Amino acid sequence: MYDTIVIGAGQAGLSVGYYLKQQNRNFIILDRGKEVGESWNNRYDSLVLFTPRMYDALPGLPLKGEAHGFPTKNEIVRYLKEYATEFKLPIQLQTEVIKVQHKQGIFYIETNQGVIHSKNLISATGAFQTPRIPAFSKELSKDINQLHSSQYKNPSQLIEGNVLVVGGGNSGAQIAVELSKEKETYLAISKKLSFLPLVLFKKSMYWWFNQFGILKASTNSFLGRVIQKKGDPIFGYELKDAIDRKKVFVIPRVMNIIQNEITFKDSTTLKVDNIIWATGFDLIFPWLEIKEALNDRGKVIHNRGISNVKGLYFIGLPWQHRRGSSILQGVGFDAEYIVKHLKEKRHLE
Repeated sequence: MYDTIVIGAGQAGLSVGYYLKQQNRNFIILDRGKEVGESWNNRYDSLVLFTPRMYDALPGLPLKGEAHGFPTKNEIVRYLKEYATEFKLPIQLQTEVIKVQHKQGIFYIETNQGVIHSKNLISATGAFQTPRIPAFSKELSKDINQLHSSQYKNPSQLIEGNVLVVGGGNSGAQIAVELSKEKETYLAISKKLSFLPLVLFKKSMYWWFNQFGILKASTNSFLGRVIQKKGDPIFGYELKDAIDRKKVFVIPRVMNIIQNEITFKDSTTLKVDNIIWATGFDLIFPWLEIKEALNDRGKVIHNRGISNVKGLYFIGLPWQHRRGSSILQGVGFDAEYIVKHLKEKRHLE
């Protein structure tokens, strides 16, 4: 019987582990990967973060390199492995959680390695687990090569012909720019693109965000609600330059598909050979068999990651408390808060 089990050994799970270790908790971190940092390793080869190193470090260990510079995915993989080793975190790899139930105050975690019991459970699986692909993608001709952005590695995965990237977030922007160097590239978006520089007056934009309180704006604050409604800008001007040079063609959102012909909101059509779905992820927990933890839409009920089910916690959710709650920049704050709550809960028992 463990005191606490953490599901997921990404940045959220490792941050929680750091604080649990400080409390001398009897805990273990489960992860289905073969190594720490595997989810980062699986992302596209050219990925560069738009958050600078000074805001990408987890609690207790700085990220080496120029503070206002931007790390590659390989740097993050090395850093996460170093972090797990530095703090001697108890991680059990190649352990996939199949089912979680809660009976008489105990969590029963069924895995491919057997059943484990725990008094507390922290889900740290993050917000980027289940790719969201529109249902009408099934109507595409089988001749079209289609990938979700989470499956995309590099241009060699594409077949001859043009490419349509669907989705105007930062991942879609980076992928479109990369592909435009080799292919006729189209980018379908649902709202007007907005751009911000990565660096302003030799300081990263995130440094400026911090000065103006944007990084600390909570989910329900006025500023937080405005930011959520507006959505993220595209950081950097590479995509804007590619659009200006007519290397990337921006078109409205996809409305209909018939075989290999796509119809867009402005009624224009395009025959495509490749599609990259940069359409984000759905936040679901298929293994969570605790009905009272979910609302009628299947979404988890929580307040800053604290569930209405005693002993159950979540970390790494989008806007769990702040804008950065689902990324490296913010998981440390949420981890500290959750583990502090665990400590107070123990004192009350």
